[in-house]
Amino acid sequence: MNIPEIIEQRVAALLASMTLSEKIGQMSQVNASEGYAPDYLADGLREGRIGSVLNVVDVSIVNELQRIAVEESRLGIPLMVGRDVIHGFKTIMPIPLGQAATWNPAVVKQGARIAALEAATCGVNWTFAPMIDISRDARWGRIAESLGECVLLSSELAVAMVEGFQGDDMAARGSIAACAKHFAGYGAVESGRDYATTNIPETKLRNVYLRPFKAAVDAGVSTLMTSFSDLNGIPATANEFLLRQVLRDEWSYDGFVVSDWDSIRQLQVHGLTENDKESAFEAVSAGVDMEMAGDAFSHHLDSLIEEGRVSIERIDNAVANILRAKFRLGLFEDPYTNPEVLPPIASEDALQTAKQAALESVVMLKNDHAVLPLSAESLQTVALIGPLADAPYQQLGTWIFDGDVELSITPMHAIHSLVGHDLDVRYLRAMENSRSKASDSFDEAVEIAQSSDVTVLFLGEESILSGEAHSRADISLPGDQAELVRRIRETGKPVIAVILAGRPLTLTNIVDHVDAILFAWHPGTMGGPAIADILFGLESPSGKLPATFPRVVGQIPIYYSQKNSGKPASWDTIAHIDEIDTRAPQTSLGMSAFHLDTHFTPLFAFGHGLSYAAFEYHRIWTSSNEIALGDSITISTELTNQSDVAADEVVQLYVRDLVASITRPVKELKGFRRVHLKPGETLTVEFLLHTDDLAFFGRDMRITTEPGEFHAWIGGSSETQLRAEFRIVPNN
Repeated sequence: MNIPEIIEQRVAALLASMTLSEKIGQMSQVNASEGYAPDYLADGLREGRIGSVLNVVDVSIVNELQRIAVEESRLGIPLMVGRDVIHGFKTIMPIPLGQAATWNPAVVKQGARIAALEAATCGVNWTFAPMIDISRDARWGRIAESLGECVLLSSELAVAMVEGFQGDDMAARGSIAACAKHFAGYGAVESGRDYATTNIPETKLRNVYLRPFKAAVDAGVSTLMTSFSDLNGIPATANEFLLRQVLRDEWSYDGFVVSDWDSIRQLQVHGLTENDKESAFEAVSAGVDMEMAGDAFSHHLDSLIEEGRVSIERIDNAVANILRAKFRLGLFEDPYTNPEVLPPIASEDALQTAKQAALESVVMLKNDHAVLPLSAESLQTVALIGPLADAPYQQLGTWIFDGDVELSITPMHAIHSLVGHDLDVRYLRAMENSRSKASDSFDEAVEIAQSSDVTVLFLGEESILSGEAHSRADISLPGDQAELVRRIRETGKPVIAVILAGRPLTLTNIVDHVDAILFAWHPGTMGGPAIADILFGLESPSGKLPATFPRVVGQIPIYYSQKNSGKPASWDTIAHIDEIDTRAPQTSLGMSAFHLDTHFTPLFAFGHGLSYAAFEYHRIWTSSNEIALGDSITISTELTNQSDVAADEVVQLYVRDLVASITRPVKELKGFRRVHLKPGETLTVEFLLHTDDLAFFGRDMRITTEPGEFHAWIGGSSETQLRAEFRIVPNN
């Protein structure tokens, strides 16, 4: 008998011996953040009324809670211990959006592995990550937690995170259960406002928003979390289409579903139910297995069963899903935590991984006149100015409850360590924080910049300005940062902007006033050394944008894989507001989809990112002009490093289905590869594309690949023009 069969037998046997009260207890999660084991919690564990706790990270308390559950309750069922371990535990990696900028599943997987190992030392065995909502609105605060706008990139990195958290063996020490969230469509909230409503046509839901979740399910993710938002009028926590039809019937998922924080009782606030009892009925009927931090299940499930409105079979299914996860985690065999058998916190490997992730996440948006990299040999003085040059906590980013700020190395300290003996490094904060509108120190900043060879401005937004419940309507640099840039620019000296932020920003008001821009996101514990190495050329920037940067907020949503429409904008069909004759008769101008007061293109496109090397894509070719359904095609390019700098390049493959039964995006990422080229080296990069990779959900909501003409592009961003063509024909 294999392990899955043994686990199913154990689940069935345990379930058969449970009382209804004990079953409902397994479906209840309690917040346990008091810092000790209070009597009410201990009593609930003894009576089998609690199946999971969250937000306790003191290993002695966790072990005591597990001891009570295992040794003093009737059935001895161990606890799931949950915690938000989003992009690191003590050692903090770049925010997930920054990790997505690495386009490197290997480094993302290793970062999640380190987070799991560190969290496990405190008794945590379940994280509420990865967040894999497709995010195409930079106003949304939680875009920081996402993996960006692209279906393929998000899906591949979601799998990497799941594998990193859960390891090769779920029962091994240091493996923790992952939780894919938020199911589903949360990234499409109206106006980028957290918790707001979402309206997504089913074809778009299936072709875009559900695909990363399907990838995570196929990778064996232990749990899923419902979204706070509604979806097409039905809150996700009560959405039977999502939780039953898609997740269970279509995907055959056998993990368990947990609500988001108190989202079951919030069904009443949505206006779906009239009280907590009806909320419990809607959620359990839809397919929620465990309630997080609420009491609708614990207070009302028994009466709903007694009234015959909820079947005992539904309860048994939910509890079986939860018990299955606990058996897979090996909790019944080893419920206690011994930190001494796990790697130490902030190990050398952890810090090196954090630095590598930060290095690969930094995106060079602009580098006029090759002002970067800086040369310690040719410079005498460098000015470091701005509120985020020496902000150890802020660089860690959002949602880092357990992050150790003492480990955080800032750019100012890293630059001093790197070149302090060779250069006169002059530092001025200039602003109390990124939102400050006090310019009292700007004159001093100008004096320092005027007397320095080059100024590096550290700008952006503090960590608290992104993340859950931190949406922004204006995503330009807050406070008087743009004025600081303008004042420093007037010195006539070279100006470099290093921007730390939790989202794409509208940089139109500063982009022409700086010579170079490094976008560093919130880079985590080792962000400072990574930024220093890139500034001074020890490493070449290699990050690529995982989300489009709009010119102005009014362009949102703007993303690379938009539809063409019947009247697509082009250079020949646009007009600017300042060019319109006020006496002209009413006209539809260029008859295309654009805004009068900005350009139809983004400021920086998805996939964009510059390097110190000069990469040249020579040509693109296909292994065949025509392939049959069910076959594969190889699409290749020749890439040369024309510089004397060794560097990484992220090679990107895009495809367009020209004619289909529903309209298709103008480009879709279908492959990517991070490659390293030595100076002068030429490399042939190949992508193997199966016709299944071109499948989509059509009018009948069935997935299919349709014969027809396709375009393929390879290059260093979504704006690449290097194109080939091929055709898919029916398989006769």
